[in-house]
Amino acid sequence: MALLEIENLHVSYGAIRALHGISFRVDEGEIVTLIGANGAGKSTTLRTISGLLYPDKGRIVYDGVDLVGKEADAIVRMGITHVPEGRRIFAPLTVRENLEMGAYTRRDRKEIEETMEWVFELFPRLRERAEQTGGTLSGGEQQMLALARGLMAKPRLLLMDEPSMGLAPILVEEIFDTIQEINQQGVTILLVEQNAHMALSVAHRGYVLETGVIHLEGTAKELRENPQVREAYLGGD
Repeated sequence: MALLEIENLHVSYGAIRALHGISFRVDEGEIVTLIGANGAGKSTTLRTISGLLYPDKGRIVYDGVDLVGKEADAIVRMGITHVPEGRRIFAPLTVRENLEMGAYTRRDRKEIEETMEWVFELFPRLRERAEQTGGTLSGGEQQMLALARGLMAKPRLLLMDEPSMGLAPILVEEIFDTIQEINQQGVTILLVEQNAHMALSVAHRGYVLETGVIHLEGTAKELRENPQVREAYLGGD
């Protein structure tokens, strides 16, 4: 059953059209990835779903409700969290304070503490650095914190934008292992990622975006074996 359905979505930046009527779905319990080159419209798609951009045309249906016109904070309260490209943690705040900021829509203190314990289990290094300021963490630790902060809202659908950006290969593998674990614990994930190898290694299905248009779709296995995808995004292997 589709948790998220994008229907004929058009989005522009002024006179420049970024998305040209894309349609796709994310079923409950899936990891779905959007892959494509820089400027393909991947981040624009996530920003529009999360209410940061307003579409020119189209529908964004989440759990049967059209999100178009809803404010970003209302979308978070409905169960969608966006972990943006570039981490964007609160550098002067401690790890614990950053995590508490992620739970700003929630009121039950006991449940917030339970969620914090869960994210500390997912990311033991964050527990070790709970009282350290975010700006003093390594790049990999900051990415962990950005993801953990997103989980503090207890999302049903997690939007992730380029989680591997700027990370060493060993940390990339660690982040993607955690993405799989989060999904196995019941969180549906829409993943934007330029590292097509890693994205297709964890995703159930995927879509290939090129200049604001979906050119290909299929299971992760189908996309890995597609000659066009292999040539353009997997180094022809």
